Amino acid sequence: MNKLYYGDNLTVLRGTIDDESADLIYLDPPFNSQATYNVLFRGTSGERSRAQIEAFEDTWHWGDEAELAFDGVMTGQSSNAAEMLRSMRAFLKESDMMAYLAMMAVRLLELHRVLKPTGSLYLHCDSTASHYLKILMDAIFGVERHINEIIWKRTSAHEDATRKFAAIHDAILYYGKSDTTIRNQLYMPYSREYVAEHFVHLDPDGRRFRRVDLRSPNPRPNLRYDYLASNGRLYKPHPNGWAVSLDLMKKLDQEGRLFFPAKEEARLRRKIYLDESPGVPITDVWDDLPPIHASSPERLGYPTQKPLALLERIITASSNEGEVVLDPFCGCGTTIHAAQKLKRDWMGIDITHLAISLIEKRLKDAFPGIKFEVHGTPKDVEGARDLASRDKYQFQWWAVSLVNAIPFAGKKKGADSGIDGLIYFKPEGRTTEKAIVSVKGGENVNVAMRDLAHVVDREKAKIGIFITLADSTGPMRTEAVKTGYYETLYGKYPKIQILTIRELFEGKQPNIPLVDSSSFKKAAKEKVGDQDKLKF
Repeated sequence: MNKLYYGDNLTVLRGTIDDESADLIYLDPPFNSQATYNVLFRGTSGERSRAQIEAFEDTWHWGDEAELAFDGVMTGQSSNAAEMLRSMRAFLKESDMMAYLAMMAVRLLELHRVLKPTGSLYLHCDSTASHYLKILMDAIFGVERHINEIIWKRTSAHEDATRKFAAIHDAILYYGKSDTTIRNQLYMPYSREYVAEHFVHLDPDGRRFRRVDLRSPNPRPNLRYDYLASNGRLYKPHPNGWAVSLDLMKKLDQEGRLFFPAKEEARLRRKIYLDESPGVPITDVWDDLPPIHASSPERLGYPTQKPLALLERIITASSNEGEVVLDPFCGCGTTIHAAQKLKRDWMGIDITHLAISLIEKRLKDAFPGIKFEVHGTPKDVEGARDLASRDKYQFQWWAVSLVNAIPFAGKKKGADSGIDGLIYFKPEGRTTEKAIVSVKGGENVNVAMRDLAHVVDREKAKIGIFITLADSTGPMRTEAVKTGYYETLYGKYPKIQILTIRELFEGKQPNIPLVDSSSFKKAAKEKVGDQDKLKF
């Protein structure tokens, strides 16, 4: 069941995901009308501004695609969603926000379709569009299916605090598909102050407890009985009756769980032990899950990465082991990681090869020996050729991932500096050097390979890796040899190395000394049993 899909999530949902097949859906879709979303990887050499890739652009602008999405909702099966979206368009016109809402509406309808009747959906958003999204969700799921708007405190400070109240929270809209939605109660540990105030009694063995009333909240004739306790005293019930049956009262007494008051007229009470108390039920304000700081070992370098603890809480609250978790905007894979850790099945979808390759690496680092399927990425040379013909940038980013390089790009996809990726390495264990990766998907690659040698010199790199879809030729290999070698204390390495896609499929890799993989940060290996020790 565990599957990663490369592609537009709308296409994948419609063509691949069955009706009522997911128990829990979490999505954190992008939106920022003025920004481009970048995945940023910092190399050990500190090349922050250059070692970057546009993982996806903010394409939520009104155009043909947005119009098609809008029409798809208008002609779909949900009249409520159609009416709501039409009303929004009358107000918002053909704005970026309207484009975003149209694109989201058609996807939310598909997500509603694939959700099981007992399932729930968590939509992560911020104040930019949360109010509009909630209205859409009300139309698609029904107003009565809204369970919570969860507030997650994602940071403790913000640079805009001088201009307005600092924006430090996100909203997570929580909906169920029916009145049988799965919900597992979660608890927060008691604070020290709460324990000191309420758990004030001690058993002779030092076990701490608090007293609770044994009065029934509602009058019930069958719970009105006199009770002769083990201390020899007879206790009368409250006019409402006891809160427990006679058999249970005897059991509590035998186990030492009754508190006998010193005054005869005082009522019998029940002991609630601190070490058996689950804590305080979690509320809809989550301020105890801090963001991922720059120094956090969890941090992979993905700017919108969410804490693993956040997804663990959501998945634990709304699914059980063996059930299916779906993330249609899975990014760097935090939802997938949490689902695997918590023994759930999972499906993840993302529109960039960069994200899919990052998730593959993350899962293999964290869960050695893990088995899962990847769909939509090339499995052979013909598949690679098809991808290159459809989207040369996605082909480049995918090819770069085959050699574990960091994708590289300028601010626009069309910017061509002769660099598609970077590999950082430490030839003698100290100074970080770099290799430049250049990818070509066409047939005429001789000139591009010669250009790589110039780029290597220009960038003061030590090695150039030329990845080609076409087979390399004798003259190409001869010319590569002529560029010479990069020499270290431990050996010589070809300055220009040619690798074909076919060779990479066969397992061949660049010949580079002591590769430093800290730029593409490694996920910590999960320990067996960690999923049983979660604290919320």
